Amino acid sequence: MGLSLLAGPANAGKVALLLERYLARLDDEPTLIVPNASDVDRVERDLLARCGCLFSGAIGTFDDVFRRLVRADPLARPVATDVQRALVVRRALAGAELNGLSRSARTPGFADTLLQTLGELEQGLVDPDDLDGDLAALYAGYRAELDRIELWDRDLLRRRAAERLETDLDAWHGEPVFAYGFEDLTGAEWALLNAFAGRTDVEVSLPYEPGRVAFASLARTAEDLAELASGRIEELPRRSGEYQHPALAHLERALFEESPPPAPDLDAAVRFFEGAGVRGTLELVGDEVVELLRSGVPAERIALVAPSAESLRGPLETVLGGLDVPYAIESRVRLGATPLGHALLQFLRYAWADAGRRELFAYLRSPYSGLARSSVDYVEGRLRGRAVHTPERVEEEAEKLREAPVPGLAELRAAERPVAAVQQLLRAMVRCAYGTEAPPAGETSRLDLRAYGAALQVLAELGEWQVSRDELIGALERCDVWPGSAEPGRVVVLDLLRARTRRFDVVFVLGLEEGSLPRRSNTSPFLDDDRRRELGRRLERPDQVSRDRYLFYTACTRATRRLYLVREAATDEGQPREPSPFWEEVAAVFDPEDVAHATARRALSSLTWPLDAAPTERERLRALALLGAVEPDAARALAEANDWERRLRRAQGALRRETRLRSEVLLQLYGSRGTFAVTELERFADCSSAWLFERVISPKTIDAEVDPLLRGSVAHSALHKFYAGLPKELGHDRVTPENVERAVGFLRRCLDDALRGGVRLELTELQAAELEESLWRDLEGFVRDEAESPLRLVPRRFEVLFGSDRAAPELQRGLQLGDGLHLSGKIDRIDVDPFSARGIVQDYKSGRTAHSAKQIDEELKLQIPLYMLVLRDLVGIEPLGGVYRALAGARVTRGLLHKGEEEDLPGFQRNDYLPEDEFWSLVDTARDRALGYAQRIRAGDVRHDPKGGECPAWCDLWSMCRVPRP
Repeated sequence: MGLSLLAGPANAGKVALLLERYLARLDDEPTLIVPNASDVDRVERDLLARCGCLFSGAIGTFDDVFRRLVRADPLARPVATDVQRALVVRRALAGAELNGLSRSARTPGFADTLLQTLGELEQGLVDPDDLDGDLAALYAGYRAELDRIELWDRDLLRRRAAERLETDLDAWHGEPVFAYGFEDLTGAEWALLNAFAGRTDVEVSLPYEPGRVAFASLARTAEDLAELASGRIEELPRRSGEYQHPALAHLERALFEESPPPAPDLDAAVRFFEGAGVRGTLELVGDEVVELLRSGVPAERIALVAPSAESLRGPLETVLGGLDVPYAIESRVRLGATPLGHALLQFLRYAWADAGRRELFAYLRSPYSGLARSSVDYVEGRLRGRAVHTPERVEEEAEKLREAPVPGLAELRAAERPVAAVQQLLRAMVRCAYGTEAPPAGETSRLDLRAYGAALQVLAELGEWQVSRDELIGALERCDVWPGSAEPGRVVVLDLLRARTRRFDVVFVLGLEEGSLPRRSNTSPFLDDDRRRELGRRLERPDQVSRDRYLFYTACTRATRRLYLVREAATDEGQPREPSPFWEEVAAVFDPEDVAHATARRALSSLTWPLDAAPTERERLRALALLGAVEPDAARALAEANDWERRLRRAQGALRRETRLRSEVLLQLYGSRGTFAVTELERFADCSSAWLFERVISPKTIDAEVDPLLRGSVAHSALHKFYAGLPKELGHDRVTPENVERAVGFLRRCLDDALRGGVRLELTELQAAELEESLWRDLEGFVRDEAESPLRLVPRRFEVLFGSDRAAPELQRGLQLGDGLHLSGKIDRIDVDPFSARGIVQDYKSGRTAHSAKQIDEELKLQIPLYMLVLRDLVGIEPLGGVYRALAGARVTRGLLHKGEEEDLPGFQRNDYLPEDEFWSLVDTARDRALGYAQRIRAGDVRHDPKGGECPAWCDLWSMCRVPRP
């Protein structure tokens, strides 16, 4: 009777010896305590492999033993689940009067942090009376709420189990106890072992060697167990050299030691991988995993160990999924991170929490809604195109478009019992996705079934509770789904803590960057280190560096054949990252030249693998295309040998796409056109490929937004209303310093009318206010500038259409360009001399830019020169010039003006006045250019011809054009 301690370094055979001694005591119904529930199945398989069958004994975790001890306790209460505990904490918070923590209590994570702290206190056998302040009040309120509903939580059960084992002779009948896999014991676990040691034989295995830095975080546990063992300590010698590669055995002995022994050759047993960016680093790992699988290493014998396995879920899907490497992540996921859970929670948020369009359609688009995807996409597109986003309007418009209500929504909102309503909804969702004819199969369906089971479990736990809708949504948000343990045939991905009791042929240790490992300490806001020391009760925790040092040591010793250390040497943006101190510790125990030879790097610029190392056919083809750029003959020879000629030709011709239109439909359509808009020709002048993309392909964004086009449309409408109504409103044709205040008031009404009639989007309050205020600022400044202008011409005609059926009869034909072609457009404003048939054209620009006379020529601008021809040839007014009027910023005015009329056109930039011959030459050049562009459009003559010969840096159409960019 009593406790005996089995100690030794990693791979000393401690667990194997413990299992053998467990089997030797089967007649006594022994109990084996393992660290995790997932270890139970694995240990059972191990024991069955040793003895063939098991008819006695028990295997479980500490919690299994705690539950066993209180099973027959007359004072036992039902145990609150994690979901129920979270509700209890939140209700205790709602009824607590707080002082120093009142503001923090309103933050979302406060209740979860408090719950974790209370769990630590209870595991340390600390009572509320041992504390003070707000924490004592919260702890007492939590206990009182549990007493009110007559429940225990898991930690109260543990305490009661330890107390019963100490005081009740019937609690245990002498069955021996074996335990392993524990580096730190809570107060309740320590009390349990202490009580067991007084009643039966207890044997505990602990990885520990006195004096070694790697085991510093275990020193307190080892000392306490040694004291309890009273000399019954068996120290096993190291044995890693018996079944590990010599380099790995050396690493186990030398890691973190000040004076390591001489190192053997690495012999590829330890390798160092340095990559740039998360994806680049994982591609190094993925390539090596593929090679290992091809060499015959079973997938389940390969492990990827990281500080946090969950953080790698997305990148691993991209890299390993792209390489067709089967893998399994041993980490719980939130219900909301699964497809079924995400759809469920989004629908509940919309129905009960006033969420918007995005949440509703996240559910409707999913296969769990039972609606056809095409129907949902149509409705969503219409709503997003009008910026309908508020719940009331989304629901109203969706019902109109579908001619039916949203399925399940009314029932969910009308339900008196939220839990029962969600249970019914959940069953309907699974039925819609999979039907009832055939059982689901595949990875997604298995994850859905696990999520379905986890959600139903939460709902069952809350079935008898009176929970609000918000509480139910919160409980489902905190629900964890266990995807299942890794199956044979899959690479295992797990975190440092889960890896410490496993063994693999090959191990990749990831995250070896400074700041990632060792991790930063997380100090509880309720229990800092000083308070933990004051309370004692095994609440003190080893420092994070010591803890991570031990976990890294165990991760490195899990490999029997090969160990890979992996780190990001640079971020995705190219910023260098320093290696973890642990990386440098490993490198220090081997010869520097060996380490250099064993280091593989992948730079951020490495867009492809070397051809002979590419892991998949897709990567080999990419490498071949790159080779073709530098060694075309060698690339062609390889392509012919592997039947890749067609693919290579396509890759090499990707940037030599034929630009001229060849579609008979398009050639017939554009060849028959006789009228072209001036803005269309200007865009063609900028770049004919950009014209093709914007005017022919014409992609549209699904989400309506407040863009420059909308702002410009409202501004033009407001100015039209203003100048057209100015004579009637003010009794004057122009804005002057004397009437400017009245004019500004009239402008305000015109802008309000334009916003009401010109904005058909359902803007948020912020969007509407921003649009209104920015337009008012620009237009008010514009009108006040007009009042100070020395120009005496009078605004007379506005929004003058030409070249369309909606234009005045004399303007419908449009401006003749030649070759039977005509120009269409709209002149924003024509100012005329009140005493003669002379005037200028004005074109509003909603931005900050206006073009000078020189820029009109150099940048191939057409509007002002051609508008002046319309003014002369169609309207019958002699043009004195034309100007662009910027409405934003400094509201500059630039353009093309007749120098001989400078006295009648005061106030413009000196360089914009041109002599008569230059003035009309520029106008005639613009007509010739417009004719040339129109003829090219009719002929389908599209080219890579950006203005100036080079694509501007801001252009984002280059991927469509397939133009090489620097």
